[in-house]
Amino acid sequence: STTEKPILLNDIADAEAFVSGAEVAVIGFFQDPQSPEAEQFRLAAARIPEVPFGLSSSSAVLSHYGASANTVALFRRVDSDRRDLDMNNREVDAEKLTRFVRMNELRLVTEYNPVTAIGVMQSSLQFNLLLITDKMSPKHPERMRKFRTAAELYKGKILFILLDSNLKTNERVLSYFQLKKSQLPSLAIFHTPDDEHVVMKVDDISIEQVQDFCNNFLQ
Repeated sequence: STTEKPILLNDIADAEAFVSGAEVAVIGFFQDPQSPEAEQFRLAAARIPEVPFGLSSSSAVLSHYGASANTVALFRRVDSDRRDLDMNNREVDAEKLTRFVRMNELRLVTEYNPVTAIGVMQSSLQFNLLLITDKMSPKHPERMRKFRTAAELYKGKILFILLDSNLKTNERVLSYFQLKKSQLPSLAIFHTPDDEHVVMKVDDISIEQVQDFCNNFLQ
């Protein structure tokens, strides 16, 4: 879309609607929307087209969110979390800002890679459910649709993660769960505080099957 990025958020109602309208939303709080920091923020916004960026210089909006000037906040729905980045540090540029967003943009289903792995580890949710699968498979879109539907049911409880077995960087995870490619797709549920986990081979995913698998582990 050709909408102007970032969107200007002039009041609290605008800002709240903006945050609640997306799985992941980013707001830059700047007293001076023309400052060098705000300029870097705009550059980062242009690099990440699929994440909505908003900008506010309203003192009411800043105090509503308890944000100091030159702060960038990322809001995400999956674990109702907010992550802040202080841009008063001169070293924070569009590059660092882009990395901050990429690291923290956990979604209803988060695709696992070395960058999102950091955000996953820092999430307050203690349960992760991984779908370890080949994204190139013709069955992938249908599996993903069901996995997403199941993810809705566990929002705020379990982080749903898609792990593409074709990515070289994901081979470590496969060996951690002692999985060979012939055993895929598999579901792996993981309790982060004590590394307890269960793995199950699946072929065609059903929502009920995912629910049973999760509920048995959560008990």
